[in-house]
Amino acid sequence: MPIEAIVPTQKPQSLEAWVKLLDGVRLPVPQASYDHVRATMADSRRSLRDIAEAMQNSPALVLSVIREANHHSHASLAEPAESLEIAINRLGLKRTEELLLRLPAVETSEIPMALRQLQLISQHAAQQANGLFAGRLARLWQEIHWGSLLFLSPLWPLAVTHPKLLEEWELRVVHKGEPACAVENELFGVRLLNICQTVAELWRLPAWVSHGYRLLLEEKRSLVGVLHIARDNEHRLRQQHKLDDDPALRRWLVQPANTVLLANGIALAAQQGWESPHMTRWQYLTSLYLQMPLQELQQQVHQQAAQSARNHAAPGLWHPAEALLWPWDSRKLHRGLLPAPPPSAESLTVWRKYCAELLVEPSRFNNAMHLTTYARDALLACGMQRVMMLMTDKAMTNLRVHQIGGLPPEAANLSLLISQSTVLQRLLAKPAQIRLTPANNAQFSALIPGNLRALFKGDHVLLRSLGSNGRVVMLVVADQGGGPFSEISVQAFGKTAQCIERALTSFTNRSA
Repeated sequence: MPIEAIVPTQKPQSLEAWVKLLDGVRLPVPQASYDHVRATMADSRRSLRDIAEAMQNSPALVLSVIREANHHSHASLAEPAESLEIAINRLGLKRTEELLLRLPAVETSEIPMALRQLQLISQHAAQQANGLFAGRLARLWQEIHWGSLLFLSPLWPLAVTHPKLLEEWELRVVHKGEPACAVENELFGVRLLNICQTVAELWRLPAWVSHGYRLLLEEKRSLVGVLHIARDNEHRLRQQHKLDDDPALRRWLVQPANTVLLANGIALAAQQGWESPHMTRWQYLTSLYLQMPLQELQQQVHQQAAQSARNHAAPGLWHPAEALLWPWDSRKLHRGLLPAPPPSAESLTVWRKYCAELLVEPSRFNNAMHLTTYARDALLACGMQRVMMLMTDKAMTNLRVHQIGGLPPEAANLSLLISQSTVLQRLLAKPAQIRLTPANNAQFSALIPGNLRALFKGDHVLLRSLGSNGRVVMLVVADQGGGPFSEISVQAFGKTAQCIERALTSFTNRSA
């Protein structure tokens, strides 16, 4: 059954409506994981622990089983199941298998990218929690592991029903620095933390999940107080004296349940960048919690990220451990879920100015180089970081570079033989656009000339052919550093292409 058929898409506007919507979503399970679990359950030699281990690679399956075990029909049980093994034991094998049969099992490629990315972050958080805390609090490792894995789970159905809202939230709050409260009230009609807390309580998720949301919503003063002490990381004795002077704050800090929030804070911050202010804050807090020097903690965090990538990395998804391979002084903000930041208001003003010049009739441009210089600058102003404009020869056999932006100077010497690339032939047959993404890279990358692909490394590239007077005359290639595009920039790219086409036609007709 297609994913679209199992989720509603209407946007709620109240907390109650959001909770009702998210509670009704049946999360898809990867077919391979589903088949593996079914086979394990059918083997009479396997224990409950074996079955639980078979389920661990599918966060959606873990959530479904724990939710079912903690459903209202089990309200007589005082405490929710804190681990997958306990949940399976409560349900029994028969009911667990019945639950599996109700879940949509689909190929991984059919599961929404936003959901898979969020679940990867949750798996990274669980790895951080296991590596940083589970050894020190061995008797609590189940609470630490499952609480960390499921902390973000109230957002998983939102990634299925409204992924664009999550993307816009990240653009505005993370990249543009707008107040989260205002943005969330505009986009969702309610705070995201309130949605997560209410859903976590409805699903009776492990208690440490709700503890984390309660801390963020109701105990900000304590969090700020601890962070103030944590920043003084180079003077650990002074830190200890400050905690000794405030026993209540010290008791608040060392609660084992805080490990779930710390692990997820680190995993989420790593998506933005290892040197981001968010990562610095979470590392300071974790360093204070563990009474560990900051550099030693950072080393352990990086080791756990690498282990998580070995266990859970998947094609098309961003794992921040990849950035650990880059030189320290050149690491970039690679965005996974997060698109490139949108162009600033000042850049868009400049972009509109260039587009207005392109649309003036009769054309004011002295020659083709004059026109394409304006076109290139318009593309850069709308947020593109690398731009190449190639023009066809009269015989339509070759493409030669006419303008470049954000590329090495030697790129200007590039010449492409059209007959050697089916993608180029398709684009030059008539005006068209191809947007490379992780989902279609395998389909198109091998068909794009290697010397062109080498200049535009990454999973996200735009290729658009432009026509004038009934024939294609130009190919534009652009990206935002190879990472996910800002949708605002993609829209501006399309409008710029239309302006360039009109400018080319006006210029050609004037010259004729």
